[in-house]
Amino acid sequence: MDNLKRRFVQLLSAILGNSYFKGFRDGVIYRGKLKSVCFPGLNCYSCPGAYTSCPIGSLQAITAGIKHQISFYVLGFLMMIGTIGGRFVCGWICPFGLLQEILYKTPLKKIRMKKVFNYGKYIFLIVFVLLLPILLTDEFGLGSPYFCKYICPAGTLEAGIPLAITNMAIRGAIGILYYWKLLILGVFIYFSMKISRPFCRAVCPLGAIYALFNPISFYKMDVDLCKCIKCDLCQKNCPVDIKIYENFNSPECVRCGKCVSVCPTNAIKSGFKNGRSKSDEKNLDIVNYSNNCN
Repeated sequence: MDNLKRRFVQLLSAILGNSYFKGFRDGVIYRGKLKSVCFPGLNCYSCPGAYTSCPIGSLQAITAGIKHQISFYVLGFLMMIGTIGGRFVCGWICPFGLLQEILYKTPLKKIRMKKVFNYGKYIFLIVFVLLLPILLTDEFGLGSPYFCKYICPAGTLEAGIPLAITNMAIRGAIGILYYWKLLILGVFIYFSMKISRPFCRAVCPLGAIYALFNPISFYKMDVDLCKCIKCDLCQKNCPVDIKIYENFNSPECVRCGKCVSVCPTNAIKSGFKNGRSKSDEKNLDIVNYSNNCN
């Protein structure tokens, strides 16, 4: 039931965030006042149906300007969302996260991603979103949104392909960069069928930002170590392959709640917590902690 609720929220978020249907019909981009508002998840500014902006695209647009400034509005927005829910957005709202979950249901042989790749998203955030727009500029001192322009598969799927289909002018301007982005998208589609959420775990700079807030966000995961039998059903059902009892609020956790649903002893809880969370106690010796339960 909880998973159905989450799936409903994911679908509703994707539809509401991309409900400018005229854009899909005419091959145009909405440019009204709502475009100054950021969508919490990765949702391309140039998607024909998007009413709002992608926070990563907005962050790059300001950083790549002549003065190479940081948008305090975008930064504040991300800090607010992160403080409230951490990576809750990744598990419940982001349309590209939903797509990866659907692709993973394809009946292909699955493989596990090595945990070292989890650090990749921080590299993409620092290098492609923050540094390159500042360091690699043209003769006028302007940078480019390097992540959006050369990497982001969500932008290709949500904006590049629909606009190329419906807008003749854009279709006539297609070049090697478009085919490069199609290749990147194809790679992620393939690996999303083999690995659970590979983009979220290894590449997404937005996920990297929200991950920093997981340990301190108001929405938390909690594990009663007195009840936990370490059966590892939490890890087997986790889309990001973590043992929740080892680090209750791991930066990798997308707050999907699957571990809560499958826990046989009802040891795992999630929600808004007041005061001290047990995640603050994760460094305690588990054996001694368990002894205190008797």
